[in-house]
Amino acid sequence: MRAAVIVAGGSGERFGREGGKQLAPVAGLPLVGHTLRAFEHCESVDAIVLVCHPDRIDEYRRAVVECGGAIKVVATVAGGATRRLSVAAGLAALPAGCSSIAVHDGARAFVDPATITGAFDALDGDRSLDGVVVGHPAYDTIKEVDSSGHVKGTPDRSRLWIAQTPQVFRADALMRAHARAEADGFEGTDDASLVERDGGTVRMIEGPRWNLKVTVPEDLTVLGVLLARRGEEERA
Repeated sequence: MRAAVIVAGGSGERFGREGGKQLAPVAGLPLVGHTLRAFEHCESVDAIVLVCHPDRIDEYRRAVVECGGAIKVVATVAGGATRRLSVAAGLAALPAGCSSIAVHDGARAFVDPATITGAFDALDGDRSLDGVVVGHPAYDTIKEVDSSGHVKGTPDRSRLWIAQTPQVFRADALMRAHARAEADGFEGTDDASLVERDGGTVRMIEGPRWNLKVTVPEDLTVLGVLLARRGEEERA
């Protein structure tokens, strides 16, 4: 069984909008509704757990209904104080028998089924891998700076990639990495960092650059344009 944990439990403080970003309306649906729809329509996904803000579970459940029922959603659970704890809550709610698990940011609402399937297939196609991360090469120059903004170095960007989601893992590797992180009090910035820390082998695969994560209000405008264009292409 292939499953997905969609993490939408943050407070959205950087978004600067009352109620946060996940339920902000865009192109006829709450933001997270577009994310759910992509996973619902992906034939590679058998079960979905939605992790949401603990004070807004009923609102998120309505969002599930609004996006067309999302019958693959087996649970809507409260997130924790950190991203790692929120993912852990989602993992705990998954049905037994999962062989591989995708973790995805609810705010990456322009994800498409082909990208999700590509990540699962890349993992299944190489038994040496414990995880696959969708992303793209860093095209901009990256600067390392100190707390005052002074440049301390310029890493070789030919070796740098921008990590996105979905991130897909073998279930046992992801569960083991989360258990170790819990025991050590390690947070990490994404799930791949937990698996890497546990000795797992993770590969990056290139995905669409427009798989953006909504972080600030103007991102909604960009997402709305992308969704409208996708709708026009589907109707053509």
